[in-house]
Amino acid sequence: MAGVSKSTVSRVINGEKYVSERSRQAVHRAIAMLGYSPNHAARTLAGSKANAIALVISEQGSRVLADPFFAGVLRGVHAELAGRHVQLLLMMNQPLDGDDQVAYLTGGHVDGALVVSLHGEDPLPRTLHETGLPIVVGGRPLAGGSVPFVDADNFNGALGAVRFLISLGREKIATIAGPHDMAVGMDRLSGWRCGLAEHGMPVELVAHSNEFTPESGALAMEELLRRAPDLDAVFVAADIMALGALRVLQSRGYRVPDDVAVVGFDDSVLASTAVPPLTTVRQDVEGFGRTMTWRLLAELAGEEKLPQSMLLPTSLVRRASA
Repeated sequence: MAGVSKSTVSRVINGEKYVSERSRQAVHRAIAMLGYSPNHAARTLAGSKANAIALVISEQGSRVLADPFFAGVLRGVHAELAGRHVQLLLMMNQPLDGDDQVAYLTGGHVDGALVVSLHGEDPLPRTLHETGLPIVVGGRPLAGGSVPFVDADNFNGALGAVRFLISLGREKIATIAGPHDMAVGMDRLSGWRCGLAEHGMPVELVAHSNEFTPESGALAMEELLRRAPDLDAVFVAADIMALGALRVLQSRGYRVPDDVAVVGFDDSVLASTAVPPLTTVRQDVEGFGRTMTWRLLAELAGEEKLPQSMLLPTSLVRRASA
């Protein structure tokens, strides 16, 4: 309809030079008359970008929607993408097997992926990395390898929390640890152990949760009270679990913080609205999402000598629970 070659149409659509103004106007008139828009799948097959990235969260949708951590990560990713004309595809655990997920992610639908909340030695990041798809993991991957990742300083955050509790004169400090199969749980547990070991204090009062939920925090608190009813402090590896721990303590007649001091981790909205308001270790969750996205976009833009891993600082936020 424009009366020009396919290659001229392609140059006009892609904003390239070396097209006469007459031809450019003819192509735009034809586009307007036909209501034409580029087919993104076809452009990807032809070597163009998909102009989209995936955020893959290795959790069931019900948990993702209930935990403010994931909402914060999503806000950070969205903020970093603002104005860049890059779409975001959100993927959560589905009945698809790993091969289907890899096939989809590497099938031209996205230019790269952010992967969050890995469990165990999940092969997904390494598999995607080996296909050549740019990827950044949120949290230290237990599988190791050369996959780039961004993480909070979980070890030193937990260490600082324990040092703070000891400075208050607490002598029997327990912990509700995160899942065994997640680096975040392991690193925060290590920080707690290190803080107690510095002062020659016992490190046996550990109760593990299988997931980051209020219910798991409540079950773990019940276990700790059965084992040590005279404990006087507990470090909880996530604010969302601390809610359950507080509920159990209050139902058993313990006063917080007079009888038992409680410190959480994350500084989510749950911490400031807890009863009493929760002393916690703050990690910048939105900054976590933004940093992951920046790292991925920088790689997609061809930047060189990018950091392989990035560790974000944490800080203690003191409220009424300790």
